[in-house]
Amino acid sequence: MILETLLATAPDWALRHAAILVPVVPLVMAPILALSPSARLGWVLTLATTAAALYFSLLTLGIVQSLPGGVISYAVGNWAPPIGIEVRVDALNAMVLLIVTGMAFLGTIFAWPTLVSEIRKEKIALFLSAFLLCVSGLCGVTATGDAFNLFVFLEISSLSTYVLVAMGSSRDRRALPAAFDYLIMGTLGASFYIIGVGFLYAATGTLNMADLAAQLPGLTGNRSVQVGFAFIIVGLGLKAAMWPLHQWLPNAYAYSPSFVTMFLAATATKVAIYALVRWLFTIFQPDYAFEQALFYWILAPLGIAAMVICSFQAVFQTDIRRMLAYSSVAQVGYMLLGVSIGTAAGVSAGLLHLFNHALMKGALFMAVAGICLTYKGTTIRDFAGLGRSAPFTMAAFAIAGLSLIGVPLTAGFMSKLQLGYALFDHGWWWAVLLVVFSSFLAVFYVGRILQAVFFQAPVNPRKHRKEAPLLLLIPLWILALANIYFGIDATFPIGLANDAAVAALGQEAFR
Repeated sequence: MILETLLATAPDWALRHAAILVPVVPLVMAPILALSPSARLGWVLTLATTAAALYFSLLTLGIVQSLPGGVISYAVGNWAPPIGIEVRVDALNAMVLLIVTGMAFLGTIFAWPTLVSEIRKEKIALFLSAFLLCVSGLCGVTATGDAFNLFVFLEISSLSTYVLVAMGSSRDRRALPAAFDYLIMGTLGASFYIIGVGFLYAATGTLNMADLAAQLPGLTGNRSVQVGFAFIIVGLGLKAAMWPLHQWLPNAYAYSPSFVTMFLAATATKVAIYALVRWLFTIFQPDYAFEQALFYWILAPLGIAAMVICSFQAVFQTDIRRMLAYSSVAQVGYMLLGVSIGTAAGVSAGLLHLFNHALMKGALFMAVAGICLTYKGTTIRDFAGLGRSAPFTMAAFAIAGLSLIGVPLTAGFMSKLQLGYALFDHGWWWAVLLVVFSSFLAVFYVGRILQAVFFQAPVNPRKHRKEAPLLLLIPLWILALANIYFGIDATFPIGLANDAAVAALGQEAFR
C-alpha cells in the first residue's frame, strides 16, 4: 500500500531517475556538507539527504515490483550497455538498497547526541560528509551493473569508512590501529577483487555484468575465468568478514564512534554478501563445476565454522561491543550457509537473515550507544542494574537480543526457521543441528548481558535513573518493534527475500 501510494504521487522525473538518484544524491551532497558552517546544520542536511535516498530507494523497489520483467536498466549518459555504464536494479539489489538507505536514515536521527559527545564540534560536518560518501558508495555497489564500477563504489565506501573509524580516536586511541588494520585488510580485499575482474575482462572483453553472464557459459573451462572467479570470491569474502577473513571487524566495531559501529554492523557486510550473491548466481551460475566445489567445500564449511567458533568467542568477551562484533561474524555464517545450499529456498533464507540481522544489530548497537552516552561504559559490569536505571533503552536491547538468539515471535526466529526448512529440504539435517547449537551459544552470551541488566544490582549504588536521549530512543524502538512485528507477520521480508532469490537464480518457484 505504501509503495503504491508513493508511485502514484511521485513526479515523472523521480520515477525515471529513481535508481540512479539513490547513490547520486548523497554523493553530490557530501562535498556540500563539508562546507557546512555549523555542525547542527550539517546534521539537518544529512537527515534530509538520507531521507531523500530512502524515498528514491522505496520508489525503485515499487517500480521493480510493478515492472513485468522486474528489472530497471538505466543507461548513464544515454550510452547503451554493454558499452556504456549501466545501473541495473532488480528485486535483489532493490532489497539491499532499502536496507542501506533505511538504516542510514534511522542512524542519522540517532546520530546527533552521540556525535556531540564523541566527535569534536569543528569536525562533525566533515564526519557527516564522510558518512554520506560511505552511503553513496554502498548504494553504488548495490545498484551498479558494471563490474569495474562496483570496485569504484567499493573504494568510495571503504576509504570513507576508514576515516569514520579513525575519528573514534577522540574517544578511544585504539581507533587508530583499528582503522589501520581495517585499511590493510580492506585494501587487500579490493585488490583481490579488481585482479579477478581483470582476468575476466581478459577472457571476455567486457565489464558489463549482464554481458559477462551471457558470455561465461561458453568459457567455464577457461583458466583465466576460473582464476578470476577465485580472486573475486576472496576479495568479497574479506569485505563480508567471512571467517577466517574477519580479523579486521572486532576492533573496527569496538573502537569506532557509536554511530559508525551501528551503521557498519547494519549495512557494510550486508552489501558485500549481496555482491557475493550477485557474482555467484547472476554472473556465474551455480551449476558450474568450480562453483559447486566452492559451495560444498568452502562456503558451507566456513559458514558453519563462523557460526560455531565466533559464537564461542562471543561467549568469553566482557566488552559488549566486541561480543556483538563476534556475533556479527557468526551471523554472516548463517547467511553464507543459506547461500551455499545453492537453491532458491536457501538463498531466500540467507537473504531473509541478512534483512533481519540489520534490524537486530542496528537496535543492539543503538542501545549500547545510548548506555555509552549516558553511563560511559560498554562492559557487562557497566550494564549491571541498568534495567532499573534505563528501562526503555534496555527493554529495546532485550527485544533485539532475543531476536538475535532466535526466540519465537521475533524476526530472528523467522529467518532461522526458513534456513532450517531449506537445509532439511536439501538433506543437510546435520547443519540444522549446528544452527541450533550456535543459537544455543547465543543464549549464553546474550543471556550474560540480560542477567546483569535485569537481575544484578548496579556497581555504583548512586547511579541515577537516566534514559538515552529521545533522538536515540525513537529509531531504537522503531527497530525493536520491527523485530517483533516481523516475527509475527513476516510477509513483507519473506516476500522481499523470495523475490530477491528468484531475481538471483532466475527460478520461478520454491521447492
